[in-house]
Amino acid sequence: MTVQATFVGALLAYVIGLFIAILKMSKIAFVRMVTYWTTEFIRRTPLLVQLYFLFYVLPDVGIFLSPFFAGVVGLGLHFSTYTSEVFRAGIENVPKGQWDAAKALNYSPVQTWKDVILPQAIPPMIPPLANYLIVMFKETPLLAAITVVELFNAANIYSNSHYKYLEPMTLVGLFFLLVSVPSAIAAIRLERRFSTRRT
Repeated sequence: MTVQATFVGALLAYVIGLFIAILKMSKIAFVRMVTYWTTEFIRRTPLLVQLYFLFYVLPDVGIFLSPFFAGVVGLGLHFSTYTSEVFRAGIENVPKGQWDAAKALNYSPVQTWKDVILPQAIPPMIPPLANYLIVMFKETPLLAAITVVELFNAANIYSNSHYKYLEPMTLVGLFFLLVSVPSAIAAIRLERRFSTRRT
């Protein structure tokens, strides 16, 4: 459940983040302003509060979400505000001449993004996006607050049932270390590889 929540939440964060980045670069000032303040509101409020809102407050207006779905939506929305900055920086890093070349070739906007801009912008984004994936993995214990039985909540239920806390919580900490440390090392290697390619 921990791994599922991490990857589904990351997928949402990447997709929504790219959409937000494109809106932030819109030529329409109103769209840029609304997108900016919406993302700032999400980014400046705690993830735990957002999870509570999705799972406990929305039912008051007739919207009922399962614990897992509310959890991954919360993770995806919250971290999309961070990944959007990664996407925006990567897109703005593409030379202006590439846009002009696509226009000269009479590419449609979809073709320009799909065939010209994103293939050049995405590779340098991979290391920071991988880092956010690790951060999301470490934030999954917050889903226990909305009754998602992920790793931490499962250990907590076991501890409360058997009055043993040292072993389950130690194992949880070790599991997170065993996953996050190698992942962090892999992200560092990715960053070095892409920085070497750019030079």
